[in-house]
Amino acid sequence: MSNDFSVSFESQTGRAMVSVLITTYNSARFLETCLKSLLQQVYKPLEVIVVDNDSSDGTRKVLANATPEIKVVYNDTNIGFAAAQNQAARLARGSWLLSLNPDVVLSPDFVAKAVASGELDPKIGVTCGKLLRWNSGEDPEFTKVIDSTGIYFLPNLRHLDRGAGEPDHGQFERMEYVFGATGAAALYRRSMFEDVSVNGEFFDEQFFAYREDADLAWRAQLMGWRCLYTPQAVAWHVRRVTPERRSELPTEINWHSIKNRFLMRAKNISFSLYARYFLPIAMRDLQVIGYCLLVDRKLASALAAVWKSRHEVRKKRHAVQSRRRVSDRELSAWFSSQPVSAPFELV
Repeated sequence: MSNDFSVSFESQTGRAMVSVLITTYNSARFLETCLKSLLQQVYKPLEVIVVDNDSSDGTRKVLANATPEIKVVYNDTNIGFAAAQNQAARLARGSWLLSLNPDVVLSPDFVAKAVASGELDPKIGVTCGKLLRWNSGEDPEFTKVIDSTGIYFLPNLRHLDRGAGEPDHGQFERMEYVFGATGAAALYRRSMFEDVSVNGEFFDEQFFAYREDADLAWRAQLMGWRCLYTPQAVAWHVRRVTPERRSELPTEINWHSIKNRFLMRAKNISFSLYARYFLPIAMRDLQVIGYCLLVDRKLASALAAVWKSRHEVRKKRHAVQSRRRVSDRELSAWFSSQPVSAPFELV
């Protein structure tokens, strides 16, 4: 493991530092509100590291006027979300790392609640809160519509957000284990960060963007780390990428999404688990490949990109599978047509 990730910091009060990692790319519309919510956090010590991926919309002006306590790194090109978050992590001093999208607003006690729940058990590698929808500029702006209460996997290997689009009427009020956290607002324990990284990468940089959080969640599950959903940690997120909006999304987003579906599987799934869910996986694959070949030919190169990267993926697969600590029997319980969770119990 690279020594870049080895330094952590605790304040004189004994509280663990939290490092907030933000990647911006043409994020000016939301960024000021996001940063303001960080400055209002009751939890201290807190450091904020922003990596800008060559924005051209006014984001850099917002960052130039930000408080001096915020560390900003400017990239000359857009290196992608995954690489930029890894870049920020290498600068971080915290014992906890909060991956945060610039289109997220945190409640003032979000970090405090997330850290407190994560410290309940050393096996908890990540905590996620209740994300609601933020409709910026609309009324109401901060809604009671659920964006995510953790992610889950279907047997066909699609991953979805629990409760997405549902009105919040208290149906997700229990602290419980979930498969993983959406990268929009996920608090990672540094020791997990170091344990599951492959070739010094926490988020897989081959993914560039999209699905890297699901890939990480799967890898963490394989290595025995748990994700705890904490409903008291509330935030609001602008959700722009949803399954029902696929036809409206830019080609680049759909391109990476298709590529990363196959990269994620190639690294993480075992042959026995693949055989168990072969039919639903094959049916979904036919839909995806058919769409690329018959509906939107511009996406066909995403399939070719997976093949071209096969040698690197094979090495990563070996690194992941050689370090797995969880059996297929345990892991298969998480793949379901309905959202799955497990009760949180302190032993």
